[in-house]
Amino acid sequence: MTWFKDLDFPEMFGFLHNQVTPFNIQSGNSENLYAWHVLPVGLYRMHEEELLVEPAGLVKDFTSRPAFRLLRDDPESLLVIHFHGAGGTVGSGYRTPNYRALSAGDPDKLHILTFDYRGFGRTAGIPTEDGIITDALAVVDWALNVAWIPPSRILIFSQSLGTAVNTAVAEHYAKQRPATVFAGHILVAPFVDVPTLVSTYSVAGTIPILGPLARFPVVFDYLRSFIRDKWSTKDRIASYVRENEATESPYRITMIHAEDDYDIPWHHTPTVFWHAVSGTFPDKAPSLEELDEVKASRRKDLGAAGSVVEWRTQHGIIREEILKHGLHDVIMGNPVITLAVMRMFDSKTDAADSDEPVPTSPNHECKLRSRKGEDIMGRRRM
Repeated sequence: MTWFKDLDFPEMFGFLHNQVTPFNIQSGNSENLYAWHVLPVGLYRMHEEELLVEPAGLVKDFTSRPAFRLLRDDPESLLVIHFHGAGGTVGSGYRTPNYRALSAGDPDKLHILTFDYRGFGRTAGIPTEDGIITDALAVVDWALNVAWIPPSRILIFSQSLGTAVNTAVAEHYAKQRPATVFAGHILVAPFVDVPTLVSTYSVAGTIPILGPLARFPVVFDYLRSFIRDKWSTKDRIASYVRENEATESPYRITMIHAEDDYDIPWHHTPTVFWHAVSGTFPDKAPSLEELDEVKASRRKDLGAAGSVVEWRTQHGIIREEILKHGLHDVIMGNPVITLAVMRMFDSKTDAADSDEPVPTSPNHECKLRSRKGEDIMGRRRM
């Protein structure tokens, strides 16, 4: 929570004077979404004198401010749209260090746009799955059609609940014709879906919700039947990948999860990764166990830092990073986040330049290898 702090004055959270501009974005016909635009510190330094004389606080017309022009008018500006987790506000907990870690990917060019969904923070309304997705689409539409940032310069970052929002937005735009594909999607601590999550989720990592009732299947399934908002990340991410493979659109997905995450157990991520990979198969996809065997031979062991596996096709890169440490929220301010952002913007053509075919059979090993003689981790075969 952000008790005793005024969100209209982000300086209270350690930002420079007018480095952050609070403003509203219209969602649908009724909701005003409370949003922050965060200037990268290097760009702020170059325009410090102009920014210092501007009045602080909530801005009614953000398009009239220098910060907006610095975002819109620079043909090289980059934008991270941030979907936060369930609870609190844009200024809660580790979210402000997260914005700094994100913009550190390019301190001169990388802007952050974050907002509170309906029913969160300063945004009125009642949160529902459909409503939150509508809000997220409104923010992306603002970036595309008000700030005029092309999708190739937009990265969508998310954590916890935000990862489900992220995949919903990704699927929505991938299904457009022509498809709209962004620079990439980063999912930190994703979950399979809400029915699966409630069987593992614990408040503050200590108080289980329905986990103890899983020992009683009849009771557990009855209670799960009352869940209205499913947030099926597994289905949406598979659909997103399938759409981009079909339209031959380049796409990037990075999933990051810490093994010591006590809120959302890390084993959700390998399952989400499996569903994403399944979307790359035009025919029968591998089982989770079959994919695990392939991953074991390609996993890059980083010791105390964890491990990395990448799945590459001619069009996309799906990356799984399992860290040893980071908890559920602390991870957001760590360098692994900065590096993930840099990798997304620095490797826009990696998959497009790859000569690796889309696998057609999970049991046909040669289909998982590149025609250039490299496996999906990019290592030269002996």
